[in-house]
Amino acid sequence: MPPIQYITENARDLQWGLSVCSVGSQRVGPGEPYPPRYHAQNYLFSPQTGRVLQEYQLLYIVSGSGRLRTARGGEHVIEAGTMFLIFPGEWHTYQPDPEVGWEEYWIGFKGPNIDHRVAAGFLSPEHPVYRVGHLSSAVTLYRDAIHAATRQEAFFQQLLCGIVNHLLGLMFMTSINRDYGQESDVPELVNHAREYMQRHIENDLTMPAVAAALNVSYTSFRRLFKHYTGLAPSQYFINLRLHRAKQLLRSTAISIKEISYRLHFENPEYFATLFKKRTGMTPTDFRHPETLRE
Repeated sequence: MPPIQYITENARDLQWGLSVCSVGSQRVGPGEPYPPRYHAQNYLFSPQTGRVLQEYQLLYIVSGSGRLRTARGGEHVIEAGTMFLIFPGEWHTYQPDPEVGWEEYWIGFKGPNIDHRVAAGFLSPEHPVYRVGHLSSAVTLYRDAIHAATRQEAFFQQLLCGIVNHLLGLMFMTSINRDYGQESDVPELVNHAREYMQRHIENDLTMPAVAAALNVSYTSFRRLFKHYTGLAPSQYFINLRLHRAKQLLRSTAISIKEISYRLHFENPEYFATLFKKRTGMTPTDFRHPETLRE
């Protein structure tokens, strides 16, 4: 029997914001029944009729191929190097190709931490499939989770939750970067833009000027930069200037007023307001944190 662990959580685990329900792996050969009958009864299902779970499940198919169908996500061909996410309350079914089989890893989990990410649009039942390729690091994480769930040492749930977060972050980052393709020049464009902004951090730099320096239209530059980084280029540049302001506040005696002008904020008042909004501290308090403890 392959390594499979079904896990119960206590009230303390639920307060963590995320808890793991099951973790395991299995290899299904050509022509073998699916799912195998050694699973717990509440996880068994018929590929023809499907099922509904009350937890999330993140599956990684490392070899073979098959199909996935969900109520809101539609039907997908699943190939080796694919992760897919099952959502609680969402009807779904999946199975390996009977002529090929597959090898799968999975981990089931639930909690408000993941619910919040779904509500924020990071994860969506309409888009459950992520093409990540072969990730030895993901396989290692799944195996670490199986090991931790098998030993069940004190507070192992918290370790499993960290593995879930690592897997989701790895899946999210890898799939997005693969979308650009190995021949895409978007990563290079964005990196050049970042370097250009860093070199001109104390200049009165506009984003159309950055686009012109990179020989690309501003409209395309803004769209590609935001899609790749999650920030509009102007917001990214503001973050760079605020980081530089922190360095100047802590390492020099330059006045706050001079720092605001040196980094081309509209005026010292705007700089102070923005700084406090982003950091929770005024520039003066940031420079002299010891005064906050008095």
